[in-house]
Amino acid sequence: MGEPAKKFATYEDLLSVPENLVGEIIAGELITSPRPSMRHAQASSKVGMRIGGPFCDGIGGPGGWWILDEPELHLQGDILVPDLAGWRKDLVPNLPTDAHCKIAPHWACEVLSPSTAGLDRVKKMPIYLREKVDYVWLIDPVMKTLEVFQRNDSHWIALSSYIGNELIRAAPFDAVEFDLGALWLD
Repeated sequence: MGEPAKKFATYEDLLSVPENLVGEIIAGELITSPRPSMRHAQASSKVGMRIGGPFCDGIGGPGGWWILDEPELHLQGDILVPDLAGWRKDLVPNLPTDAHCKIAPHWACEVLSPSTAGLDRVKKMPIYLREKVDYVWLIDPVMKTLEVFQRNDSHWIALSSYIGNELIRAAPFDAVEFDLGALWLD
């Protein structure tokens, strides 16, 4: 006798995830992670503030982007919740009004934690590549690093890496300089 057929997770399974967890469906598997730590939340919030004003609202920068915290992305059966995601307004003039989005972002940001780093790198980055996300940022608040990846057809190119308290300009938001050190809790 063979193994029983694998049961694929459904959206109803995702809706039953307790509020203290973040749920995602990747390759048919329901994956849950604890809510972010304060260090993680600080990094994510500060990135949103640093790029949201100039790129979303046009305050001190070029505007032209939608930047959202933890959007629920429905991408070909996978359901991902990046820490932040951005869509270029010239390509997506209006965001959907639903609780989820079926349009792949042009930029995704994942803040790494010990419990999610492998998932973000090994499972989610290939989905972002498949969906033609142009840029992915991986932020590690423990190591105090930012890695910037750019899509090149069938693979990711490590575009740049930053550490500590540098003043940086990171693609695709390199029109405005910001202090990487502002992301770290200590």
